[in-house]
Amino acid sequence: MLATATAPASADASIRCRDIGVRFFSERRTVTAIGSLDLEVKAGEFLTLLGPSGCGKSTFLRVVSDLVTPNKGSIEVLGGTPEAARLRRDIGFVFQDAALLPWRSVLQNVELPLQVGGGAARQGKRSPRELLELVGLKGRENAWPHELSGGMRQRVAIARALASDPKILLMDEPFGALDEIKRDGLNEELRRVWKELGITILFVTHSIAEAAYLGQRVLVLAANPGRVRTIVPVNLPEDRTLAVRESPAFVELSAQLRRELEAC
Repeated sequence: MLATATAPASADASIRCRDIGVRFFSERRTVTAIGSLDLEVKAGEFLTLLGPSGCGKSTFLRVVSDLVTPNKGSIEVLGGTPEAARLRRDIGFVFQDAALLPWRSVLQNVELPLQVGGGAARQGKRSPRELLELVGLKGRENAWPHELSGGMRQRVAIARALASDPKILLMDEPFGALDEIKRDGLNEELRRVWKELGITILFVTHSIAEAAYLGQRVLVLAANPGRVRTIVPVNLPEDRTLAVRESPAFVELSAQLRRELEAC
């Protein structure tokens, strides 16, 4: 039986969605990326999004970030519109491709959001150098992107997304192209950064283990059209290491998520 995911409105919600739907139109056909989605994400929550291809995971992140406008329903981000949150630079976005500028050093790439569009007025509590230290790249400030591994480039992308001190960080399969060992290491680093900063994170992945390890809740989406199938709470210690993946609770959680995906 599908969960509706509706709940009483929360005063401390970062994101509120009510019956949002997204359709894309072309000359030949109309594609419904999201049929109907109701969701609340609490301030400071780490929510992972899991589901088959075409279920609207990436589209939903783009709705939150004001890159896509829903065709129906309503969405509130940080108490206002997604556009207002974007203009205040309250939203950071990390994509699967780090997309670093090859002619800029690591430090210069992180500084970029503070140098365009009036960004200097929004420098956060931590300087670009401090953010590089936060993501484990102290000493690599003057390196060039081509000198970095894929995992290091994604660390730079995370630091860059945090440069304007966002309240919400959106991550669209940022570690999907990395090997398992590098991915696991970055999972640990990301949880450490999240706990230190206390921001809201929405993290899209196709990995059951990654979704279970990172999140406080896992939003499972079904496809054709995209919709909420269920939201699974993650009953694991908040201070977790990769060793938790060997625990019975983690194995049970992973099996539950797999069953939900197979039923999508």
